[in-house]
Amino acid sequence: MFKLYIIKEYQRLKDDENNLQKLEWNAKRFLSKTNYLIHTDAVKKYVIPKSNYTKQSEWIVYADEADLLNVALFGCTAGEWRQANPELAKNSNIRDYASVNELTVLSNLETHNAELIKESRPKTERFEILVEIAKYQISILDEAERMRSTPRQIDTATD
Repeated sequence: MFKLYIIKEYQRLKDDENNLQKLEWNAKRFLSKTNYLIHTDAVKKYVIPKSNYTKQSEWIVYADEADLLNVALFGCTAGEWRQANPELAKNSNIRDYASVNELTVLSNLETHNAELIKESRPKTERFEILVEIAKYQISILDEAERMRSTPRQIDTATD
């Protein structure tokens, strides 16, 4: 009876662990999709009309803008990441391996880039602005995470 109890409890713990991993994955995917529509709408309304792409090749503009964000945040394009990680790239992409902080910043960058596109800012200028935003926001979020994970020391010294 005790052995059965141990086995059942182990199975329950493994199920809980899997559910937590699924929850984290779903949260990450939600974060990466949050402002995607805003970003793609700006590309559709302001970038594509000014480009010489045909209807069949418009996807290149979307991929190019996504890579602008990837390089601003991760330092590489999706293609470069796939080349550097061929095994991981079989079933996933660069954003699947991003931290929650990185995905939060990526979501913010999508909105910022959409606004910069609407303002007709050149791509090189947008990139420089997005890199600065990414650095700033990552540093803030990472520092906040470090503060949360560092145990607070209570001053026990007496006068």
